[in-house]
This record gives sequence, structure tokens and C-alpha cells, in this order.
Amino acid sequence: MDLRFGDSKPTDEERAAVDTLLGPPESSWEGADRSDADLRWARGGREARERRDLLLPGLHAVNDRIGWISEGALDYLCRRLTVPPAEAYGVATFYAMFSVKPRPATVLHVCTDLACAAAGASELCAGVEGRLGLGSGVSVERSPCLGLCERAPAALAVKAGDPVRTAVSAPATVERAVLAASSPDSAPEEPPAALAVPQAGRAGHEELVLLSRVGVVDPASLDDYRAHGGYTALRQAFAIGPAGVIREVTDAGLVGRGGAAFPTGRKWQATASQPDHPHFLVCNADESEPGTFKDRVVMEGDPYSLVESMTIAGYAVGAHKGYLYLRGEYPRALERMEHAIGQARARGLLGDDVLGQGYAFDIEIRRGAGAYICGEETALFNSIEGYRGEPRSKPPFPVEKGLFGKPTAENNVETLVNVLPILTMGAQAYAAIGTAKSTGPKLFCVSGSVDRPGIYELPFGATLGELLDLAGVRKRLRAVLLGGAAGGFVRPDELDIPLTFEGTREAGTTLGSGVVLAFDDTVPLPRLLLRIAEFFRDESCGQCVPCRVGTVRQEEALHRIVDRTGAAAASDIALLREVGRAMKDASICGLGQTAWNAVESAIDRLGAYE
Repeated sequence: MDLRFGDSKPTDEERAAVDTLLGPPESSWEGADRSDADLRWARGGREARERRDLLLPGLHAVNDRIGWISEGALDYLCRRLTVPPAEAYGVATFYAMFSVKPRPATVLHVCTDLACAAAGASELCAGVEGRLGLGSGVSVERSPCLGLCERAPAALAVKAGDPVRTAVSAPATVERAVLAASSPDSAPEEPPAALAVPQAGRAGHEELVLLSRVGVVDPASLDDYRAHGGYTALRQAFAIGPAGVIREVTDAGLVGRGGAAFPTGRKWQATASQPDHPHFLVCNADESEPGTFKDRVVMEGDPYSLVESMTIAGYAVGAHKGYLYLRGEYPRALERMEHAIGQARARGLLGDDVLGQGYAFDIEIRRGAGAYICGEETALFNSIEGYRGEPRSKPPFPVEKGLFGKPTAENNVETLVNVLPILTMGAQAYAAIGTAKSTGPKLFCVSGSVDRPGIYELPFGATLGELLDLAGVRKRLRAVLLGGAAGGFVRPDELDIPLTFEGTREAGTTLGSGVVLAFDDTVPLPRLLLRIAEFFRDESCGQCVPCRVGTVRQEEALHRIVDRTGAAAASDIALLREVGRAMKDASICGLGQTAWNAVESAIDRLGAYE
């Protein structure tokens, strides 16, 4: 592809897709056709450059309308935003959901990751590919985790057009997946979010805190949300002021639920105290860790809780703008959150004067496009700003220079919705839940070889065995993967591990974001490890050498030893250890630093390849 402005012209449809987002060009400098008179001066360049952050939405607009991004469409978008074509091409090719090569208008993404692999994804892919061959008008793409692990195996059909149409098939069969791809509008409706919460409607459901409204309230109704305690926490926040909110969150002992476990109150205080303005709030809803789907269930089943908690967080840190960075593979969550934000704005719960308190705050949704690395906070900032989603070196830290170079507080969905019970029940009562070092309730994503996969809410301190008893292990348990692909395996005789940050650390593993993948003795462990290695190779952003090269070498070594055991594999296992240490010690971000964890634990704890 010619990485400069060329002679390619956008089609009328491509031009319309961009103009619908950006508005019609104000001058020919923003369009593709210029007269000799236009070459005498430039107008609007500075304003256009300030809209660089609209590059990702612009790529989505074209990809959604056409199904792929042509050179002409990319050139037109670049002219509208004065972005160099080489940079825009680098962004467009960074994301798995975009294509810069012609492809059919309909794409069927079939998940081949851990939970789906254990549920027969290979057979599903083979069957679908056999039915939807050349000439079918459907492109079948093997995809990493779609966040539908409780209904594995899963497939997502996306049909380009105005509007774009989507259909989820989960649990998918060949017939259901083909129907979703051939006729998205005729595909069966997705089951309600409450079906992903096995505790809902059962004894003890009234004890749930974070999931108490899922399956109880109508997710589309703001009135129903308020009738079940909604916006009580925000009123309390206004009553005690920003400093009071931060004090309550700090006293409650809330730490980040994305895996890093950084104290939330400390992060908010550091952001609020920065003299540089404006401040920003970013909600990370790009949960791409294989086996993770808790944030999706919250957004689909209780969307207003996230709107309210983002408003409280923005108020606490002094932000007037919040960004919700949402996974591109979550069409229903996107629809629910767009509706909830629109309703809150119309009812004075977002906007220039929230609840008549003189505080201005609004939320903008930004869709991801299939990049696991964008779960790292600084990579997410780059993505929003219109650059490749590559992590930044730290320091400076986001609380000092984050989104658009301004002080930014970034939290994931689960962390933010914990703020609501902290304010309604009080910090002391909240801290009484769980343990002294890991306070409050925790959401766990349980899938794999269990009878009742789904989201479970338990207080910190419950054991792994207690959680698996709730989910019901189907057959003879072979291993449990804690923390997803970036986590570690534990043996069936280690189920007494307490599910706390300190408990899992002492046991030599990690809690991560709360992923619990159970595998019985019918699941081929070597193939599972190879899939993890393939995942990290595909998802590495390629910015730093240890990760870019190490993930490839790790996969190559696993390919060589997958059918061998004992002494024949010893040299490759030694190589794996050396590569793993290099990635852990020298990678820029958590992706490279954790890419070896699961493989290492499988070798050392499970005796894989012996």
C-alpha cells in the first residue's frame, strides 16, 4: 500500500460513512478535491489536528459501513483529520477487527480460545468453514476470546451496512453460527444477562452486593434502577464532597480489580491533587483476558450502575469528562451503555448540572477493535488518542500525565461499581466483608469443565474449592487456571487456596482479574499451553524486543515439544525458562511480563511434558 496521499478516491458510501461521523467538510482542504485557488492557503489545519482522537471512531465508521477499509477511504479520513496516511495505516492494521484488504461484508468470528477450545471450538470451526466456503459471502475468522465463556463455544457475526448488524451465537452449533452469519436479523435473541449469574434467583441471592440488581431490574429502565437504590450513592457523594468520597474509598480498602490491586483511593487522591487541568476519568471495559466476562455481564444487566459510579469517580478526582473504552466484541453491552448514558443525560444525571449540584460531567464511549494490549492503561490512552495501542514507558504515571497528557484516573468496571456499596453502606461495613488485606466482595468468572459456568460473587477469603463446589466440576479435575492466560495453573489438591490477593501470592500463583478456568482430564493440556503461547504471540504489540521475539520463541519451542516428553524435550524446556525470564524482566508492560506464567506453572506444578 502506498503510504502517502495517492490517487485513490473514496466511494460515495465511504465518504458518507466518514461525513456522518465528522460532519461535511468545511473546505476542500478537508475533502479530496482541490482547485488551484485552494493551494494558495490552508484553513482549519489546527482544528483538524485537534480531532486526531476521532481516528479510531472514523475507522470503525468505514469498517462498519463497508466491511473493510480501502486506500481511498483511509486517504479521505486522513485528509479530514490531517493525519499522515502512514500513521493511520499503522493504526488500522493494529486492530484485529479491521481489514485493509477486500473481504465479504459479513465476517463470522469463531472463538478458539481456552474455554471454547475445551468446548469443541476446533470441530465448530471445521464445520462452519465447510458450510461457508468460497462464494458464500461470509469470511470466517478464528478469533481470540469473545468474552462469552459461560456459553462456550461462541461465535459473533458482523454484517457491514448502514446500520451494521451483529448476531451472537453462544453456545454455538454449526447450524446456529451459519444462521447468524447468513441472516443476523433472524438469529435468536441472546439470553438475558441474569443467566450468566447462577446465584441469581437462588437462596442467598439477597446477599449479593455487586450483582444484586442483575435479573431484578429492567436494564433499559432508569426508573427501575432508581427504585432499587440507584443514585443513592451519588447523592451521598455530593453530601460529603470529593475529599469525603476519596476518604471513604480509602478507608474501605478498595483496590483495583483488574489484577494489579493498586489502592483505588490513593490513585484518586493523586489525580485529584494534580494542579494541571483538565482531569480525566477513563473506565477500562476492554476485558480481553481469555476467560473474563464479568464486566460484560454488569454492563448488560445493570448498565446504570456503571454510569452512576463513573459520575462519582469523576466528581472525586475533579474530572468533567469520562471515557468508557468498551470492547469491540460486545455489541449488546454497547447498545445497553449507549441507552443508559442517553437516558441519564436526558434526565439531568449527566451534563452541565448533574442533579442540580453545579457539577458538570459527561461520558463518551470509545469502542475498541480487538487488541488485548489495550487493556494496559497507557496503551488504552494511546488508542483513544488515535495512535497505535502501544504501552508508554512509566514514569510519568497516568495520575500525572495520562490521557491527552493530563492527570487521569483509570479503573475497570468492577472496581468502579464497588464504589456504590462503599458509599451506601459506609466504609467500615464494606471493609468488614472479606479479609483485612482484601476487603469487599469479588466477582469470579468461572468456565470450562463445570456444570454451572458464569459470574459468581463471593467475599474475599472464600477458597477455590468452595467456588468450584458452587459451579459444580463435571468430571475428574485435571487443573485449574487462575487469572486467565496471564495467570497460573494449580493442581486439584490445592483447592484450599484462599481467593485473596495475598493468599494466591503466598501459594505462588495469582488471582488476576478473577478468572477461574477448570479443566478435566479430557482436555489436552499441551494443546492448551500452545494456544496460550499463540495468543500472546498474536497479541504482542511488537514495541519491545523481549516480548516481540520472546513470544515467538516460546510458541516455537512448544510446537517442537508438544508431541515429545522426557529428555527429548529437556533442551526446549530450558530454552523456555531462559526466554520466560527475559520477557518477565525486560518487557515494557504486563503482557510480556506475564506471557510465560501459565506455561511455567504447567511445567513446574502440573509436570507437563514429563
